[in-house]
Amino acid sequence: MEKRKRHSCKNLKIWTLGIEIVDDVFNFLSKFLVGEKFGLKSQLSRCSISIPSNVAEGSSRTDKSFSHFLDIALGSSFEIETQLIISFKREYITEKELTKIELKI
Repeated sequence: MEKRKRHSCKNLKIWTLGIEIVDDVFNFLSKFLVGEKFGLKSQLSRCSISIPSNVAEGSSRTDKSFSHFLDIALGSSFEIETQLIISFKREYITEKELTKIELKI
């Protein structure tokens, strides 16, 4: 039986960028209004964490399953981009912060 080679998530650029996105998001979440704690703020934190988490979980699976987890991470990246645009329009983040994360996404 052939031994399956697993991916190391820490060696994957997508995982590293995902971790950077989490850091960026958490750095500006403190500026959000208190009333946003259970709305946009909560959604952004969960969504940002989802990206590297799905990459990490998928990296321990088969290639087919890994692809599925990458699709989930991609969906989370689209979701977070939408939430960041909303945050910018609500003036919770600057255009510079938005652009910085959009480039990583």
